[in-house]
Amino acid sequence: MNQQRLYNILRAPHISEKSTRASGEGNQYVFRVATDASKPEVKAAVEKLFEVTVESVNIVNMKGKSRTFRFRSGKRPDWKKAYVRVAAGQTIDTDMVGE
Repeated sequence: MNQQRLYNILRAPHISEKSTRASGEGNQYVFRVATDASKPEVKAAVEKLFEVTVESVNIVNMKGKSRTFRFRSGKRPDWKKAYVRVAAGQTIDTDMVGE
């Protein structure tokens, strides 16, 4: 896999109550990833960019919400997020990943 592809896989850290709880309790981090990214690609990207050992990757496809604006219906785009579990004692500084 080329270097440019690795940088395009991780889009941004996903910050929410659930992701904050997962990072504190389970040593997991949540990232928005490219919609065509696979588990091995996400694992390789995180290991390369943050220099950590990844134990597991779980990917969730998020469906975009339907919205109405001024009597016109529309839809937000679908997106994908990845739950990445790193080895015990290792951390990721999510401030380094930008959108």
